[in-house]
Amino acid sequence: MSDLPDEEPATTLPPDLRFLKILVTTLAAVMIVGLVAIVALLVIRLQQPNPLPQLPAAITLPEGAQAEAVTFARNYTVVVTDGGQVLVYDKAGQKVGDLTLGAEGGNSDGN
Repeated sequence: MSDLPDEEPATTLPPDLRFLKILVTTLAAVMIVGLVAIVALLVIRLQQPNPLPQLPAAITLPEGAQAEAVTFARNYTVVVTDGGQVLVYDKAGQKVGDLTLGAEGGNSDGN
């Protein structure tokens, strides 16, 4: 004969473990919903093209100069020309200042 009972007792968890199981399941579900929400927001946001900033129509470069780089600040537009000039314009397109860099291509000391 065996010392084991013929019928298996119903397996019920103690109240503390039952609460912990419910808590873990709920937290896992909340994390999954949050992850799905983040992925959905990223997909929605990345599908919309970002509008490019518009150059003011009043900006005119010096004769023969071509823009190599343009930077938009809050109140200014900075244009770097192929001749090594840095031109600063306000929002209305009026020239506020300029700066001539050293030798063409940057610093005049070779670094």
